[in-house]
Amino acid sequence: MDRILIHKVHGEQSIMQLSNIISSNAVVPNLKASSKRQLLQELAQEGARISGLESQVIFETLLRRGKLGSTGLGQGIAIPHGKFQALDKVYGLFARLASPVKFDSVDDNPVDLVFLLLAPESAGADHLKALARISRLLRDATVVEKLRGTDKAEGLYAILTEPAATATHAA
Repeated sequence: MDRILIHKVHGEQSIMQLSNIISSNAVVPNLKASSKRQLLQELAQEGARISGLESQVIFETLLRRGKLGSTGLGQGIAIPHGKFQALDKVYGLFARLASPVKFDSVDDNPVDLVFLLLAPESAGADHLKALARISRLLRDATVVEKLRGTDKAEGLYAILTEPAATATHAA
């Protein structure tokens, strides 16, 4: 089971699976961008494709969120994210960049692995829990090495949703 997020509903635990956040058509194995701005534009277009939101709305939200503090975690990883009133569920999109892009990351290293997270305004703690779990997953050196060594969407999706990778990071 590819557990990514555990939360309590009326005293009971329910498990949100990573495959509920990201679908196999939400993996971009060779995204081309030459700047952070272009990367965010490309992510916004892909995010619009999977969520039904307008790409400009996503782009502007990502820019606003980026002004609050970098979503570049370091070591080549970024998790741009935002909340949207029009959404009723969390959407994720993973991109492996063709070439690393300067992203104003906390360690000043360029980014080559990006997980876009689009959440409903009402997501509350679930949004933060999803961010924390994805962050933990992408800080796992073994997972990151596999992601950087794979250039096919199917392979990237399998790595992101494989039980061994995500179960460790669910707790």
